[in-house]
Amino acid sequence: MKILVIGSGGREHALTWKLRRSPQVERIFCAPGNSGTSEIAENVAIPATDLKGLLRFAKENRIGLTVVGPDDPLAAGIVDLFATEKLRAFGPTKSAARIEASKIFAKELMRAQKIPTAESNTFSDSKEAVRYCERVKFPIVIKADGLALGKGVTIAADPTTARSAIDEMMNKLRFGDAGRRIVIEE
Repeated sequence: MKILVIGSGGREHALTWKLRRSPQVERIFCAPGNSGTSEIAENVAIPATDLKGLLRFAKENRIGLTVVGPDDPLAAGIVDLFATEKLRAFGPTKSAARIEASKIFAKELMRAQKIPTAESNTFSDSKEAVRYCERVKFPIVIKADGLALGKGVTIAADPTTARSAIDEMMNKLRFGDAGRRIVIEE
């Protein structure tokens, strides 16, 4: 079987390394891969976010299974796209990936299902978020709602740090659209 591993991090290297050991695997491609995966598979210069390019590659190369590592293509619906073309892809659907792609959605789901979680409030207006910080006990945790490559969280020990984090995320868009809305946790 031919396999396509999507991503370029250590996770994708580990997946490729393990898949390589299966006698059922005849060939592995990594898109885009990294220097480590290039030693155990064939790297393909297609970004993990180029869903149409990845789909085209999978069809042209008769890929039997695609394994998706990064959150961005999952949140964009790559598994759904492959399924519509009758291609097998391992990973959550766009709907299921939403729990990782939106901190606000995750919080709402936890509340609805009575799953214990820290008290929190969500904001789409930076001024409201700053005003809220004037009445809370520190430290607090400020999270960008969307995907920010693991960088969208600030533990603010004081109001100055909180204001700075809110400004960076919501006004300066340090994380792009991922920071337009935020969650502030106790």
